[in-house]
Amino acid sequence: MKIKAAVIYKPNDRFVIEEVDLAEPKEDEVLVKIAASGVCHTDYSIMIGLISPIHPVVLGHEGCGIVEKTGGMVTDFVPGDRVCMSFSYCGECRSCLTRRHYECEENIRLNFGGRAYDGTTRLTKDGMELSNFFNQASFATHAVTHRHNLVRIPDDIDIKLTGPLGCGIQTGAGSVLNALKPEPGSSIAVVGCGGVGMSALMAAKICGCFPIIAVDTVDSRLEMAAELGATHTVNAKKTDVVTAVKEIASGGADYAVNASGTGMTARTALECTNLFGSLAVIGGGGEHTYGTIGSRVIMGITEGRSLPGEFIPRLIGYYKRGLFPFDRLIKFYSFEDINTAFDDSLAGLTIKPVLVMD
Repeated sequence: MKIKAAVIYKPNDRFVIEEVDLAEPKEDEVLVKIAASGVCHTDYSIMIGLISPIHPVVLGHEGCGIVEKTGGMVTDFVPGDRVCMSFSYCGECRSCLTRRHYECEENIRLNFGGRAYDGTTRLTKDGMELSNFFNQASFATHAVTHRHNLVRIPDDIDIKLTGPLGCGIQTGAGSVLNALKPEPGSSIAVVGCGGVGMSALMAAKICGCFPIIAVDTVDSRLEMAAELGATHTVNAKKTDVVTAVKEIASGGADYAVNASGTGMTARTALECTNLFGSLAVIGGGGEHTYGTIGSRVIMGITEGRSLPGEFIPRLIGYYKRGLFPFDRLIKFYSFEDINTAFDDSLAGLTIKPVLVMD
């Protein structure tokens, strides 16, 4: 079928929206009409060729929409289902069989390799193969994805809000709720207040943490962090972060989250903790080096250590009860304004851009 998709032909290109061909779903796949798709910094990393050189490619890995067609082996979704799209996993490796799909042994191939489960792609342009991303390629009007990628969404939430739950928001919230699991009254510092960090902050408030310390370099983000649950804020451009956090948290935070994706901030976040603190490190950011560790715990976090089919409905439940107002992070852009959405995100003008396809 003919669809419209945003194509990147080589690293550092701008997006070009054009007509491409999308093949029919195979036996274990689903065709989704995309309603909206979140913009994530991981898309940008592929866009510039920093990781996974899979150009030409259709990016997008926080999609949501309506199921239009299913393959013959798909029994858990039917046409008309409202879904959001998350990461791919094989379902057969040791990690998957022990309910750790976020650490699937096929993670890199299935999400960053640019191909579907069978090693082929469903997207072409004038006969030329186009890579897809996260087995989604949701920067498009339609996508073919594996049934593993999908999570059913209830009718009483705006479908356009739910795309970012599939990656950035579940990653930030899950780093706290699924990995750190802080006790009520424990202190926490969140370094980096983008969409991931803000989600971690809101999760820390759900857990009853105090104090909740937000660290960033942009005053507007720190102001929003205070509105969403931070009890204290620290501007890293104006204040020594470690000194400030240790003063606020009486010698150091019990927990810290590095949501900036760099090794330098990960070390800072660790130094903000007390000698028996725990640090959640989200994202890559190259080589990490740390100073004195003592009895501290450092844990790497992939996709918030979440099982999307269970965790995303849980987050929606918090949202409905007014405990997780992630919609405050979102600004909608038309699909045609995709390049502007990326520019605004990189400039710090928008925390979580979401492209609306229709």
